[in-house]
Amino acid sequence: MDRDAVVEAIVAFVGVATLAAIILYIGNTYNDGGLSGDGGVALVGAIAFFIVFMSVIGVGLSRRY
Repeated sequence: MDRDAVVEAIVAFVGVATLAAIILYIGNTYNDGGLSGDGGVALVGAIAFFIVFMSVIGVGLSRRY
């Protein structure tokens, strides 16, 4: 495995771990016997943030060369 593949794997792992942490936080914060309406909005926002964040990171990694 070359250095570039390792960097990409680490970035992907950190991104997914961050999303998992945000989802767990939302689940614990907006828990009212189930996910509340505000929690659903926060969850959709977190997923949208993840998509944009990983896209920006991907573009940044692809332009390194």
